[in-house]
Amino acid sequence: MADILTPPIRFTPALEQREPDEAETIADLNRSFDIILDTTATDYGKAVRAVHAKAHGIVKAELTVHDGLPDEYAQGLFATPGRHAVWMRFSTNPGDILDDAIGLPRGLAWKVLGVEGERLAGAEGRTQDFVMVNAPAFAAPNPKKFASNLKLLARTTDKAEWAKKALSFVLRGAEAALEAVGTESTLLKTMGGAKNVHPLGETYFSATPFRHGEYVAKYQVVPVSGDLTALTDTVVDTSGRPNAIREDMQASMRDLHGVWEVRVQLLRDTQKQPIEDAATPWDEADSPFVTVATIRAEPQDSWAADKVEQVDENLRFSVWTGLAAHQPLGGVNRVRKPVYQHSADYRKRVNGCPMYEPDAPGKA
Repeated sequence: MADILTPPIRFTPALEQREPDEAETIADLNRSFDIILDTTATDYGKAVRAVHAKAHGIVKAELTVHDGLPDEYAQGLFATPGRHAVWMRFSTNPGDILDDAIGLPRGLAWKVLGVEGERLAGAEGRTQDFVMVNAPAFAAPNPKKFASNLKLLARTTDKAEWAKKALSFVLRGAEAALEAVGTESTLLKTMGGAKNVHPLGETYFSATPFRHGEYVAKYQVVPVSGDLTALTDTVVDTSGRPNAIREDMQASMRDLHGVWEVRVQLLRDTQKQPIEDAATPWDEADSPFVTVATIRAEPQDSWAADKVEQVDENLRFSVWTGLAAHQPLGGVNRVRKPVYQHSADYRKRVNGCPMYEPDAPGKA
């Protein structure tokens, strides 16, 4: 970490540089989503999410926003100390529900309840969503590459699962070889080359940038309690267990006291920390993550039927659900708004069940 940090950059709309053909890219993304959604709805007899369809656990938790934060960190949701109920949904990234033997990146979507303040356009309720992955950067740098990657995933939806398992074994070997020499491939991990790590031990990143009140930031959720850190880098044995990750997470949460820190990384240099390139991590040496809040979860059943129905079936998670003070920034985030809404509308239409935003500040 540098001894003296560059002051954080204040938010201005000029930080974003829109591509002239983003509307065409959105149409491409929606077409790929429709392939995934139509295929999986036929297979499962109901509509599921176009991405992160398979959940491994639903956790009820509480967020405590810390007191005495420096002004540049005490912004938006984090401007007022206090406590909020939270829903946490742990998942993997494809739009089809696969055998856990296929190694895929982990996702964490969490929804904060009872959040007051000016809302983003179209954001109903009083909630704030954070959608994260266990990697510091997004799988695509820009909307066009995002659309290209999604086309590839759409073509592999509903293909023979045995072939995906075999491919995953090969890709994990290739990814391990890359990591042995100090590098990695986001694409290899996305296609099945990720290690089958336990979701509760992972660190999660927003990957893309957001407005942080008067400033701009990326977000991170880090396991800090001993019960969680003991699971970090733990590889789940999936032999003959198609839902092994869910089963192991459920077993862990029965006795686990989970504590995560929510951390903020401020924009300090637009050249080193690009807004429009979501695939480039922001170096912590240039801008460290600083803890602003804590999430706590007590022992519970992470796959209880009522949680599955309430959260997995009837809630949607979107980076565009929340406060104007946390406006998503950059091309990838801009196109996520209409395409994630497209996916949610499909689920609502096919399943005949309206999505809703929980509005209970005192409890989840």
